[in-house]
Amino acid sequence: MKWAEIVVKTKRENEDFVSHILYEAGAQGLAIEDARDIIELSQEPDSWDFFDINIKDLDHDNIYIKSYFPQDGKLDHVIKFIRENIEIDSLTGKGEIGKVYENLVDEDDWAESWKTYYKTTSVGKNIIIKPNWETYDNEEGKILIDMDPGMAFGTGTHETTILCLEALETYILPDIKVFDIGCGSGILSIAAAKLGASRVIGVDLDPTAIKVSEENIKMNQVEDRIDIKLGNLLEVVDEKSDLIVANIIAEVIAEMTSDIANHLNEDGIFIASGIILSKLNLVREALETNNFKILETNKMNEWACIIAKK
Repeated sequence: MKWAEIVVKTKRENEDFVSHILYEAGAQGLAIEDARDIIELSQEPDSWDFFDINIKDLDHDNIYIKSYFPQDGKLDHVIKFIRENIEIDSLTGKGEIGKVYENLVDEDDWAESWKTYYKTTSVGKNIIIKPNWETYDNEEGKILIDMDPGMAFGTGTHETTILCLEALETYILPDIKVFDIGCGSGILSIAAAKLGASRVIGVDLDPTAIKVSEENIKMNQVEDRIDIKLGNLLEVVDEKSDLIVANIIAEVIAEMTSDIANHLNEDGIFIASGIILSKLNLVREALETNNFKILETNKMNEWACIIAKK
């Protein structure tokens, strides 16, 4: 399958804003190339054979954010939206904040190339996210999650995912029921099950995400506790849960808060992330309008996660 690779060349300080625009456009995954990361990885033992590069040739002044979109009838509209908000920047009026480039790639080529930058990561107090092609000696008995996200969002390294994982680690109680809305790679569903949830339902609009989630769930041997459904957010779920986690964009979270309230048990917890700081008040107001009590607002760089109680 052919995918459109949209590459944005920008300054490091624009990473979160550009990432937000790309996800808002419907990106099916991001890969961020930063000369500093390449230099750091190249200094690890046995890495020089792996990095067939000349450090002097790297672009030390910019980063390259690569996003991936299906090559379909919506692509021209998507590219127009990205150019308007990055090369023209109509959202802030600041002028150009990056250059946009287009390529076509095969799915297999993309799936292999980004693995260069995906390494085992420690999250929160007790969670280890490990690419399934790496090894990890789990002597300390950490909660180990094996991942191969493929073309789905959710490696465990993005700020919004980290914020969700940390919140799940705090608010998951034994034997509760959890909904994961916009499940992507299945990482949050898997974490919820491994943290003690007795039943998890993950929902996503993207068939690729459903396929990837199911594969990762089997790899982590938690398929007996997780069901993955293809559909529009909560329209395919007709029951209530004790905790709902949604790592999607702020506008969608704000729009769905009333539906979230209807799918939560009394005193249920809603963990909402994917919120760029400039949209934080939008989500807060929507939650308060629907009688949620905001318990915490946690931030990482330009992203926020709100934990609210029904």
